[in-house]
Amino acid sequence: MKQVSQRSVLAVDLGGTKIVAAVVTPTGKILPRSSCLTLADKGPAAVIDRLISVADIAVDRAKLKTADLDGVAIAAAGILDTARGVVTTSPNLPRWRNVHLRDIVAERLNVATCLVNDASAAALGEHRFGVGKGLANLIYLTVSTGIGGGIMVDGKLYEGTDGCAGELGHMIIEATGPKCNCGSYGCLEVLASGTAMAREAVSRIRDGEASVVAQLVDGVLDNVTAKILATAARRGDLLACQIVHQSATYLGIGLANLVNIFNPQIIIVGGGVSRMGGMLLKPAREVVKKRAFRLPAQTVQIIKSRLGHDAGILGAAAYVYEQKLEEAAR
Repeated sequence: MKQVSQRSVLAVDLGGTKIVAAVVTPTGKILPRSSCLTLADKGPAAVIDRLISVADIAVDRAKLKTADLDGVAIAAAGILDTARGVVTTSPNLPRWRNVHLRDIVAERLNVATCLVNDASAAALGEHRFGVGKGLANLIYLTVSTGIGGGIMVDGKLYEGTDGCAGELGHMIIEATGPKCNCGSYGCLEVLASGTAMAREAVSRIRDGEASVVAQLVDGVLDNVTAKILATAARRGDLLACQIVHQSATYLGIGLANLVNIFNPQIIIVGGGVSRMGGMLLKPAREVVKKRAFRLPAQTVQIIKSRLGHDAGILGAAAYVYEQKLEEAAR
């Protein structure tokens, strides 16, 4: 086996709203970050320019040069061909079709680069540095604007044949449910995400139901978010409580499916909506107890992410080290 170097790596989290970059050491220390707005509507070329700029700043803040790095990893949402380093399509990045992001970044930074799904990276981050450390089998589910996931099997990230595994938000929960952005119907994402909660609240308020939610946004219903709903639910608002409970039920059904299929040791729930804590997770756990097979339901722990927003950055860095180990073993 070849000797594996232990230099720092650059991790980039490419989101639909924001790009974050940071140098990460082999021990998981995140050095000073750099970030900027994605401005995704400007198109791929402009976004990549901003990504390169943020990456350069992060390396400079770490008092390093790109030549000092072991590699670069970009964590991005969407359907990725990880073997070729291509973003085939992404719901958060308009007009991105078959963008060879890995090779473009590698050429511009002159550093070996890899591409990984953002939720898969978060799963790897929790496995290496978070609540999943030392466990063989776990699932990470991010519940935010959308819903994504990552799967660890026997201590390794499961990416599937094309690198597309982990699109857990697009398991079908209701065959005749509402249309999802992916084009299908009744996906977990369109029923239980933060976006789904906000959409349901706005629809019901516009239909005449009373709720403190309208007051919390000064009557501007376009500003309703899952965070606003959580605030209203904690005040005992009936509509908000019903919507959160409904989403938790759908989430529980999705979790029960995962428990029956994968029999994981833990399922880690991250993303902004997970900040609802027990309000969301307690009823979801109850659904799992009722719907999943008894033995795996008793085994699994369903818990909040420990790393929060750092999971993706740490996981992207870990992905570089994993690739290095695989190369050395060949």
